[in-house]
Amino acid sequence: MAAVENIEPDHAELLRFISAGSVDDGKSTLIGRLLHDSKSIFEDQLSAVTKTSNKRGMEKIDLSLFTDGLQAEREQGITIDVAYRYFNTPKRKFIIADTPGHEQYTRNMVTGASTANLAIVLIDARKGVLTQSRRHAYLASLVGIPHLVVAINKMDLVGYSQEIFKQICAEFAVFLQGLGFRSIEYIPISALLGDMVVERGDNLDWYSGKPLLDYLESINIEHDINVLDFRFPVQWVCRPQTEEMHDFRGYTGRIESGTIRVGDAVTVLPSGLTSRIKEILLYNDSFETAFAPQSVILTIEDHLDISRGDMLINGGEPPQVTREFDAMLCWLSEQAFDPDRKYIIKHTTRIVKGLITRIDYRVDINTMHQEPVNILTMNDIARIGMKVQQPLVIDAYAKNRGTGCFILIDEVSNNTVAAGMICIRES
Repeated sequence: MAAVENIEPDHAELLRFISAGSVDDGKSTLIGRLLHDSKSIFEDQLSAVTKTSNKRGMEKIDLSLFTDGLQAEREQGITIDVAYRYFNTPKRKFIIADTPGHEQYTRNMVTGASTANLAIVLIDARKGVLTQSRRHAYLASLVGIPHLVVAINKMDLVGYSQEIFKQICAEFAVFLQGLGFRSIEYIPISALLGDMVVERGDNLDWYSGKPLLDYLESINIEHDINVLDFRFPVQWVCRPQTEEMHDFRGYTGRIESGTIRVGDAVTVLPSGLTSRIKEILLYNDSFETAFAPQSVILTIEDHLDISRGDMLINGGEPPQVTREFDAMLCWLSEQAFDPDRKYIIKHTTRIVKGLITRIDYRVDINTMHQEPVNILTMNDIARIGMKVQQPLVIDAYAKNRGTGCFILIDEVSNNTVAAGMICIRES
């Protein structure tokens, strides 16, 4: 096999972000403006949206129709589902999740935000900071999104007032303290007219920052992945058993965090067995190094009992191997939590049975108050205790999103009922 120095990283080229805000704050219009002005709309899409806009008697095209893909959304003029859109610029690739603003669709927003690098929270300049604005910022923080853009929209309807912009920034900044974002940027925009979205426009000369797209293209996201703690959940044990590779045993999976090199010592958890990396393979090539979030095949020097669900680690702070842990849980199911029911927990590539042992509190996502409850219903977010039949290899979600999250599956229906973010208990 041909050897090269390393595998070129590609995670820095892709930015995943969500748009969130209250109803009619202009989320879908903003995404439509980004797609339209960056020349990322196909001609047939543009033609269809233009025809629909004309039928409604609009002088200009309704940009929100580029993202409100469901018929129910178009009829109601609101976003219900999470609409994913993809576009490229010469500097970066983007995946956008346009998430609902309604409180009853909290689960949709959590789903859309779970893999995002950045959240755009829109605020209507006429209305200022609302309860929903705080709720969406809190949810973005809860699911570990490191970067926040506060886009103060509809500046054209307040005369592009610098004073109003400053007042909203100052008020929201007080609430955002302590939410843990790595960076926060405030940008005044008019999604409808295009000011400070892709182009600067002519009406916001007093704002010295970058237009939104320029900011999205230039923000540094290389440090969003944990590069210190190597975590490799084994997805599959590869045994071709061909004449050429009769004794080959490789471990396939995605590197959730960290970096690995040929010759590095690794520990297999939960067993605690140790070995060293013999080869790093991808397709028909071997490499000296690999790093998150690449999917590779690893071989080791020793014959160990390793199977799907085990985890290879190296260096950094060790994870916990435990049958009990605490978590923040978002209940996704229309069927309420049943304390007598056992659930299946899927954590990385490991699937075990478990149960919720207690509910400490539910978070009122409008006031951020903690309320004592003994039941969870759809869209509830709560702090809970979990107990599982077999040990899991876990990190705190705040430190490692890949090994700090899990989903809860109903054992009978096989439906996903909740998504969890692990909180490591203080010793």
